[in-house]
Amino acid sequence: MFAIIRTGGKQYPVEKGTILRIEKLHSEEGSEIVFDEVLLINNDSDITLGNPTVAKAKVKGKVLTQGRGKKQIIFKYKNKTRYSVKNGHRQPFTEVEITDISVK
Repeated sequence: MFAIIRTGGKQYPVEKGTILRIEKLHSEEGSEIVFDEVLLINNDSDITLGNPTVAKAKVKGKVLTQGRGKKQIIFKYKNKTRYSVKNGHRQPFTEVEITDISVK
């Protein structure tokens, strides 16, 4: 079974056992999370496409870790004006393992 979910303004293709790094969710490590915005479900023989989401479809997952990504360097420079700024950013993420995809 295959599904496409939307979370954090992005869309992700998922199957059972898939491990995702998504935008930070406020959940404890080890807790269960349910994604209600399911856009498409492919159940081997038939495809259900949502308008905009599939009714009564849910994808369940388990929160593995909360973390921060690698540091991204932001460097701004303007020639001949002695202007330079160096900043860094680490994007927070939540790592989730998909445990179940259901349509009821």
